[in-house]
Amino acid sequence: MYKHCFYFVTLLAIFARCSSEQKSPSEKIIGKPKVNMESNRLTPELLWSLGRVGEVALSPDKKTIVFGVKYYDIAENKGNTELYSMDIDGNNQKQITHSAKSEFNIQWRPDGKKVGFLYTDDSGTQFWEMNPDGTGRVKISDIKGGITGFKYSPDQSKVLYSKEVEAGNTVKNKYPGLPKAKAYMADDLMFRHWDTWQESYSHIFVAGFDGKSLSNDTDIMQNETFNCPNKPFGGMEQVAWSPDSKLLVYSCVKKSGKEYAVSTNSDLYLYDLAAKTTINLTQGMKGYDNNPVFSPDGRLLAWESMETDGYESDKTRLFVLNIETGEAKEYTHNFDQNVHGLVWGQNSEKIYFVSDWHARFQVYELDLISGKIDILTTGDHNYQSVWFAGDRLIATRMSISMPTEIFSIGPGKNMQQQLSQVNSGLLAKIEMGKVEERWVKTTDGKDMLVWVIYPPGFDSTKKYPALLYCQGGPQSSVSQFFSYRWNFQIMAANDYIVVAPNRRGLPGFGHEWNKQISGDWAGQNQQDYLSAIDAIAAEPYVDENRLGAVGASYGGFSVYWLAGNHQKRFKAFISHDGSFNLESMYLETEEMWFVNHEFGGPYWEKSNITAQNTYKNSPHKFVGNWDTPIMVIHGEKDYRIAYTQGLQAFTAARMRDIPAKLLVFPEENHWVLAPQNGILWQQEFFDWLDKWLK
Repeated sequence: MYKHCFYFVTLLAIFARCSSEQKSPSEKIIGKPKVNMESNRLTPELLWSLGRVGEVALSPDKKTIVFGVKYYDIAENKGNTELYSMDIDGNNQKQITHSAKSEFNIQWRPDGKKVGFLYTDDSGTQFWEMNPDGTGRVKISDIKGGITGFKYSPDQSKVLYSKEVEAGNTVKNKYPGLPKAKAYMADDLMFRHWDTWQESYSHIFVAGFDGKSLSNDTDIMQNETFNCPNKPFGGMEQVAWSPDSKLLVYSCVKKSGKEYAVSTNSDLYLYDLAAKTTINLTQGMKGYDNNPVFSPDGRLLAWESMETDGYESDKTRLFVLNIETGEAKEYTHNFDQNVHGLVWGQNSEKIYFVSDWHARFQVYELDLISGKIDILTTGDHNYQSVWFAGDRLIATRMSISMPTEIFSIGPGKNMQQQLSQVNSGLLAKIEMGKVEERWVKTTDGKDMLVWVIYPPGFDSTKKYPALLYCQGGPQSSVSQFFSYRWNFQIMAANDYIVVAPNRRGLPGFGHEWNKQISGDWAGQNQQDYLSAIDAIAAEPYVDENRLGAVGASYGGFSVYWLAGNHQKRFKAFISHDGSFNLESMYLETEEMWFVNHEFGGPYWEKSNITAQNTYKNSPHKFVGNWDTPIMVIHGEKDYRIAYTQGLQAFTAARMRDIPAKLLVFPEENHWVLAPQNGILWQQEFFDWLDKWLK
């Protein structure tokens, strides 16, 4: 049935596991789920049955790949990541772990004899090692409270790790005699972030490593109330060892309180292990400076940099610093695209990276000698990460019709070969809808790329309902992504034509197109949405009387705004985690730099024309025009856009006697991550649309 049979977990494998894995008898090992194929169309259950390729680790000799695959058990309402290995050419794929909990943060020991990873047992999340075939698992660390990430030093004599350090101003610390009290306290901003309250800081520690245990742990950020990795999404990519293992470079926003809340100014700090000194390498550079990587010869340091403080979606540039001279140079001045995931070539003269252009992410090569940037791949897909492997590159790739798999690029330009086959067997049984690239004229005469996804078995003589997909961000690309919630193919499988425009404010079409939306959320980008749906609705196979609009985050804002300004185009709306009342959102969100930049400033600055235009066009000001059924979805742990925004929108609709439905997830944040919640989301999503559009 499947080309590769390394997914299944047998009872023999369970009982044969090394006792050092410390599996609790009550814990169930989650393997590849059994799938009932009642139809050849994508369903919520099938979507959650797909294996999700995650981390990839390339052996030092460039011969073996270890990678993680996460499978979900819907009945257990949880997932588990197991590790697999294969040769560099994709042969000899096999499962090497069979564990009750996930292995993650995987990396090869520099000598290639062991694979390191994180695993959670009764002592918390700790650093473990095993042989490359999965045998001989040994727990290396036993750190109180556990750790969140680690990296070997190149000479293998040390390990750095990240760990949460408790903040001093917690109820637990102030009132030890009240152990059952549950409350949060704050006396400054950024008191909560994404979905957690600020009760600890992430610090980097360095420890000696003798191959068996860690010793002489040193907090290189001792007494600092800052985070590295940067929260909420930073990882070990924000910390780099020098090749001689004498230096560390890490990214950090060294600001607190209000200053922290209004700034994106992360800097790169160089820590000398012998001298125990820290130097700011990017002093005076005001935006994000992230993800440092040393060249193999140790002379150069490359990193990703934004220019503007407070603008999270500014152009991401490529800088290189000469460690000896202190001279820094930008290599993307004439490259009107973003760069992501920098990887050095072996000779320290080339850097490989991923960049988005026209709603596709491709792999590029920078030659430092000539300064020339070449594109190495083409096609309708998104490359996500890349690793240098000598005569070729190893990379992860997805598309609208395929979840992430591992690919080889080269030798030779545009030679792309799929290596992993995690979902090939299941996908072969699913009929996907055709994905078409359309270019639509906007109201100001620009050309806009719009993805149109047709139902499987599309018949041009029939008429179909259509959905306008409104993207979030607001500056997130509508590219060749495969989503487990906003999945275009599952919408098409439910007999909807999906219209997904790359409206103003999205990357991949030049810096000017990307930045237009800031301070003008209800402006040209909303007209772009209407241009897209009007163009597709004019086709004979689209029923213009059965149009819906759906979206999350800024896409949810767009749905709320269109609800009051759509001139009878739509018959149903769904808004997930959307911004409804921009005045209240300004004071409810946590990253104040975001609303300062995107809204133009606070609502009380009456002389601020940009800000006043933003608040004047807030969706809640147009509720008097609402006339269309609307569904509102929100997560209670969403601190970016508080769930009270959704409550306001739902209440407004019902007070106006407009059909409405409210779906609130108490344990979800800005996303929906639990399997049963995800399936519930899909069921309610299509129940609502089918009710009003079919």
